[in-house]
Amino acid sequence: MEYLDFEQPIKELEDQYAKACNIGEESEVDVTATCKQIEKKLIEKKKEIYKNLTPWQRVQLSRHPNRPYTLDYINAICGDTFLELHGDRNVKDDKAMIGGLGKIDDQSYMFIGQQKGYNTKTRQYRNFGMANPEGYRKALRLMKSAEKFGVPVVCFVDTPGAYPGLEAEERGQGEAIARNILEMTRLKVPIIVVIIGEGASGGALGIGVGDKVLMLENTWYSVISPESCSSILWRSWEYKEIAAEALKLTASDMKKQKLIDEIVKEPLGGAHGNKEEIFNTVKTSISKAYSEFKNLSPETLVEKRMDKYLDMGVFKG
Repeated sequence: MEYLDFEQPIKELEDQYAKACNIGEESEVDVTATCKQIEKKLIEKKKEIYKNLTPWQRVQLSRHPNRPYTLDYINAICGDTFLELHGDRNVKDDKAMIGGLGKIDDQSYMFIGQQKGYNTKTRQYRNFGMANPEGYRKALRLMKSAEKFGVPVVCFVDTPGAYPGLEAEERGQGEAIARNILEMTRLKVPIIVVIIGEGASGGALGIGVGDKVLMLENTWYSVISPESCSSILWRSWEYKEIAAEALKLTASDMKKQKLIDEIVKEPLGGAHGNKEEIFNTVKTSISKAYSEFKNLSPETLVEKRMDKYLDMGVFKG
């Protein structure tokens, strides 16, 4: 288990707890009372730390190396029913954007999302979760297939941004994202978006338009990352914490500004602290969200989605 800087007090208590338990196992000394005392302190310390997280600390948690990624959620939610689909029928299969059909209970869904890697090799393979234009075109192809067969769409957002390389721009990165946003506003099936990690810039928006946008508690959603914002405004990454505060990128900020619909509570310590719990929570949230839209006609669905996004923001004449 890896720990972030602000989680060090938790690590110390967990080490103490493990040592006390080992002493009890290796000797005849009764350490039950000591273990219970440390366990109580540990829970209190976790509550104290995670209750008062700064925006930058939430950004750090959203990037935690042990945090579950898109395929973890899909495999846990769908089990053996998930069938991955590949390619944009034009350039190639983008490994940073995955998608396919799966079931929650008896209901079929088209799952789409950015996928990050778990180690150096898989991070390179997945391009660090940064999709190329063909990734967004693959996502749109799958959405159109879902629309054709009346299957609702679920998008998992977790990306540091769309890939900014020269070849991506040559193949029309901006157009691909803009096309997705346009097509998603008028897709005739329900779209449920779940932000499970980083939601950065157009890379997130390319699969981020939905009838219901859910955001996990320790995630962020913004036009730019705190580091990039800091480097632009102050010519240094040292001010990333100030930038994170100013950007208003946390789930509570997004909810307050009515840019998302619901905050999904994470287990104490973050999504990586109890993966089974967060998988079940997300599964329930998706089913609940779908039940709100499944009986609406395609016309009503599109109209409500359009109205939702047209109402965002403030205009002063």
